[in-house]
Amino acid sequence: MSEIVETATAPARKPAAVSPDVALRIARRIAVEIGCQPNQVNATVTLLDEGSTVPFIARYRKEATGGLDDTQLRKLEERLIYLREMEDRRAAILKSIEEQGKLTDDLAARIAAADTKAVLEDLYLPYKKKRRTKAQIAREAGLEPLADALLADPLKVPETEAVAYVDADKGVEDVKAALDGARQILMERFSENAELVGRLRQHLMDNGVVKSAVVDGQQEAGAKFADYFDYREKWSKIPSHRALALFRGRNEGVLSVDLVVDVDDPSPLKPAERMVAHAAGIADKGRPADKWLMDVARWAWKVKLALHLELDLMGVLREKAEEEAIQVFARNLKDLLLAAPAGARATLGLDPGIRTGVKVAVVDATGKLVDTATIYPFQPRNDVAGSRATLLALIAKHKVGLIAIGNGTASRETDRLAADVLADIPAAQRPVKVIVNEAGASVYSASELAAKEMPGVDVSLRGAASIARRLQDPLAELVKIEPKSIGVGQYQHDVNQSKLARALDAVVEDAVNAVGVDLNTASPALLARISGLSESLARAVVEHREAIGRFRNRKQLMEVPRLGAKAFELCAGFLRIPDGDNPLDASSVHPETYPLAERIVKACGRDVRALMGDSGFLKSLDPERFTDERFGLPTVRDIIAELEKPGRDPRPEFKTAALQEGVEEISDLKPGMKLEGTVTNVTNFGAFVDIGVHQDGLVHVSQLADRFVDDPHKVVKAGDIVSVTVLEVDQKRKRISLSMRQAVDYQAARERRDDGGPRDPRGPRPGGGAPKGGRPGGGRPAGGGETGAMAAALAAALNRRGK
Repeated sequence: MSEIVETATAPARKPAAVSPDVALRIARRIAVEIGCQPNQVNATVTLLDEGSTVPFIARYRKEATGGLDDTQLRKLEERLIYLREMEDRRAAILKSIEEQGKLTDDLAARIAAADTKAVLEDLYLPYKKKRRTKAQIAREAGLEPLADALLADPLKVPETEAVAYVDADKGVEDVKAALDGARQILMERFSENAELVGRLRQHLMDNGVVKSAVVDGQQEAGAKFADYFDYREKWSKIPSHRALALFRGRNEGVLSVDLVVDVDDPSPLKPAERMVAHAAGIADKGRPADKWLMDVARWAWKVKLALHLELDLMGVLREKAEEEAIQVFARNLKDLLLAAPAGARATLGLDPGIRTGVKVAVVDATGKLVDTATIYPFQPRNDVAGSRATLLALIAKHKVGLIAIGNGTASRETDRLAADVLADIPAAQRPVKVIVNEAGASVYSASELAAKEMPGVDVSLRGAASIARRLQDPLAELVKIEPKSIGVGQYQHDVNQSKLARALDAVVEDAVNAVGVDLNTASPALLARISGLSESLARAVVEHREAIGRFRNRKQLMEVPRLGAKAFELCAGFLRIPDGDNPLDASSVHPETYPLAERIVKACGRDVRALMGDSGFLKSLDPERFTDERFGLPTVRDIIAELEKPGRDPRPEFKTAALQEGVEEISDLKPGMKLEGTVTNVTNFGAFVDIGVHQDGLVHVSQLADRFVDDPHKVVKAGDIVSVTVLEVDQKRKRISLSMRQAVDYQAARERRDDGGPRDPRGPRPGGGAPKGGRPGGGRPAGGGETGAMAAALAAALNRRGK
């Protein structure tokens, strides 16, 4: 999300106080990571520090950034935060060590060269203030010379050397106590050797194995984790969904999870232990102190290093798994937000229900709620005739062009009712009916925002209105719902919530600004996602609009209280005014470039309205004719492209899936059936498809195409209409396996089912998956199959209803 705060001028964020050398180091590192030049990074950093947002920079500052796109800019912003935090930590570490009087030139150079926070902390470990340790107690008792002597000269006999250090007054009661103290000193010293820790960390990353086992007595209670009761996989190979499943099992007290290494190595001295010994110059050559020193090396690994590194790398594994899960969620959310809008037509929304009735809401072309009703076509009332009459009357009264049907419980029954009603309407006036993903509708309907938009309207009827609006314009309606509740994520409640919120907010911001909004119809929730507008400024814009009427031009934004020059600069280009005073206000051409646009128009010798849309003529222009000291080729080309298709919407053309009549329940499915459906969610192991049976099917990654697919997102995205073939149906466990391949391989599907892969522990659930739209007790679980039985469970596991 934009970091603009709720003030009139959207002040710049305070940049980190770093030296020019450090700033250059950061710029060079980011440049390598995102594939650009350091000067591009520096220019972007300056813009960000001045308060500019990523959408604004991506669209209107291409000359400065060298054309970095929004994906690169988001990565740049993320890495900038990390690297600046690391520089702050580096400075704090240097200061702390220097204050202790222990900073040498060599140590300072090593700290300056550290390229990750982990390496920094390894270097700082010996100097970090810590609780009084056994090693410190041993040093206070004067045992460090004993430790140094035995390490330096293994020819010395440990027991003989230790006699001189026995001192009851210092707490060293006997020879054993003296040697124990010396051991503690060396163990701590070895465990604080940054180079050794780094090598051991890499050893674990390359060779470590994650093992899980069931906690005694939890077999029955933790049955959903059964595939992890005796499980092992290399740390470097575990996919994110399995890692998060393991962590969930551990958090619920069902599984013990450990990171181990070298367990299958038959040698008496394991590789990790040999690495410790080698780093300390210890070797077993039969000398008197060698055995004692080798034992010290073993204990240093087992007691100090192994536990420290296990905690470290399990934390890294969780972070990697969370990052991947967040990326999956973000990609799906972006696809859903940028789904095709059905358009500005009067729409009738149906929120299906059986006992409580079907809630009906009609919104006009602008999304304003104009009528509501509740009908009872199903058990126990079975008022089919009354329901048909109500729907026909509402359609005729409001000239309804679209019917949106929520995809929850009784959606296909409601769809059939709507089809019967439409059969009585002449084809020329017949509305188009569409089943709509209603995830999050109930969350919105119970929100404070919904109460403000529809005061005095029952919560359930607000949900029907939301379903109608999201068919008209998915983006405009979905921005009103907390992204996590939209239900296209994977383990969204198991990941770092602040990182998830930040990533999803960035997706929403990018999507809204990519499309742009109508300044005269946009809701405060939609306006608040526009670059440079906070929630309070968005409300101020709407209040001003209500007071003065329609905005006739973008300049009038400057009259909005507290909306200053910086906020205007950031937001103006993303706000559209169709049929305003200036036709450029309906485009994405920024007001700051109007003089350039007018110069282009004047050179063509035509009226701007006549020129806009004349693609053939505009393509014949030479952009270099119009560049100047301020505006280069990127800006000129963008203006010409915008004149070709003014206010163009990047979203695809509206299409709907043709659900097969008579296929309404999972029991209606048979292997070999060919159906059409809508992709609802894409994960790293496949895609979930709504085929109209209240239960999504899973197209495993191996069934997405007649070729190898390494990333399902390269083949499908949320909202796509796809043709599928039913492979397998498991009614008892509510799992459906589908294929998008032309040549369906049933044998391969069965082999995947039977190969014994671990399952996601969250499915299946009684009643199916997460609640419909966040509503307890409803909804449809996802279903299908990954490699082995795991995939089917994963299908049931995903929280598609935003639980």
